[in-house]
Amino acid sequence: MKIVECVPNFSEGRDQKILDQIAAEIRSIKGTTLLDIDPGADTNRTVFTFVGEPEAVLESAFLAIRKAAELIDMSKHQGAHPRMGATDVCPLIPVSDITMEECVELAGKLGKRVGEELGIPVYLYEYAASKPEWKNLANVRKGEYEALPDKMKDPAWKPDFGPHQFNAKAGATAISAREFLIAYNINLNTRDKKKAHDLALLIRETGKVKRDSKGKIVRDDEGNKVYEPGLFTHCKAVGWYIDEYDRAQISINLTNYKVTPPHLVLEKVRELATESGINVTGSELVGLIPKEALLMAGKYYLRRMGESAGIPEIKIIQTAIQSMGLSDLGPFEINKKIIEYSISSRDRLIDLSLVEFADELSSDSPAPGGGSVAALCGTLSGALSAMVANLTFGKAGYEKNWDISAQLAEKGQRIKEQFLAAIDQDTRAFYAMMEALRLPKKTDEEKKIQEAALQQATQKAILVPLETMKLAWQAMELAEKIATIGNINALSDAGVAAITADSAARSAYLNIKINMSGITDESFKFKVLTQADELLEKIHNLAVKIEKNVKSKL
Repeated sequence: MKIVECVPNFSEGRDQKILDQIAAEIRSIKGTTLLDIDPGADTNRTVFTFVGEPEAVLESAFLAIRKAAELIDMSKHQGAHPRMGATDVCPLIPVSDITMEECVELAGKLGKRVGEELGIPVYLYEYAASKPEWKNLANVRKGEYEALPDKMKDPAWKPDFGPHQFNAKAGATAISAREFLIAYNINLNTRDKKKAHDLALLIRETGKVKRDSKGKIVRDDEGNKVYEPGLFTHCKAVGWYIDEYDRAQISINLTNYKVTPPHLVLEKVRELATESGINVTGSELVGLIPKEALLMAGKYYLRRMGESAGIPEIKIIQTAIQSMGLSDLGPFEINKKIIEYSISSRDRLIDLSLVEFADELSSDSPAPGGGSVAALCGTLSGALSAMVANLTFGKAGYEKNWDISAQLAEKGQRIKEQFLAAIDQDTRAFYAMMEALRLPKKTDEEKKIQEAALQQATQKAILVPLETMKLAWQAMELAEKIATIGNINALSDAGVAAITADSAARSAYLNIKINMSGITDESFKFKVLTQADELLEKIHNLAVKIEKNVKSKL
């Protein structure tokens, strides 16, 4: 599922009634989860953090910006933090299954709507910036709210969206797409703040002031201090002492964890600290973290130990937590600290026991049904292939296949996770059809709206099993590979992986066919059925081939 984070900053940190109304707008949209509200009285500014699927997040962001423009009067605003609008900044951040390029498009879409519908000048910054000089927020906000009257007369300051005129009440808003920021602290066995800061200077991007052989600060021709770059880009760090913990920490902000992940920074600090006679006792995550960052860490440590990373997701995450000492200062609560887990539904089918799932399936409720069972078959296929790969990795006699087995095990886990998600996606698609059927249809206009909603929901109910079929093909290819190079003692399991992948595809195909009768778009019908028929044939043919080969070797 695509997940986007939005972190708008509003120029109000003292009036709780205003903040409550903005929060209500955000929460009003289904599919958006408000994670945090952080007000500051001195700065007179509040940071909201919410996440969800892209369209839901965009709608929540627009409603929040509209409400802020309605309630906050910038002509009367005073605060310690730089600002230029009622909604000062509104960054969109990719969290899961979405690219930065997609977030740039979303930023443009939001900016256009804010500019056109609310009459607020909008400037795009960071990854969404339309000009190189606007990439840096500080440049966009230069002079703050007080400079806007003059900027609105200067052609060079024509906004990306909205009128090129001063909006005295709402000011201007900066919208962007940026990477996720991870706030991360490394714990040391010393109370000496200076020792912590010395380590921070070595790792942070700006580095430390350069000194000559006599210890004198080196300056350039213009008299500015010269800095020696630190070891990591996208890394800001300082050393401090925390009275609550009775120890020093290195406080770090990582602005692009895909380039500079926390586990690599931690390992380098461990190395540098040891050289200085200091021990790292663990680390601390402040706020939330994308699941991907901990999966990267867990796989790093598993591979370093010579173990397979093709294991269940939760075990990889537990490896990361243990290896990084994330429970050093207190329990690391996965459901509160990892974004994807914190917003996941608490009534998912995949959280049921086998008995509970079978009981629900056997009831008179129409969902879950065959589509969810199709995805379940695929889940079992991916899991079986991962199992055979793990039974091959590290086993004597299969040394030449260890590397490929490790890769196949990870692929099997990915396929398993994608199929698991499809179990609930299919049921949600069915319920969306039911909701469309229940829409009012008394007037001609209502009938048109209901029919459009039903067509959209039915197409979704068809596209979900089509994706199941596409994923079944990946599972089938995986089963073929592991049946060829895998542990002979688990060969029958590779055969079952092929059979269950075939069952997933054939079952999903029936769900496509039964819903096609409700589709009026002939082009959609032809395109989907052509793909489905081709997939069904090649998946089944390969399944027969794999089963035949497995039988011949047993």
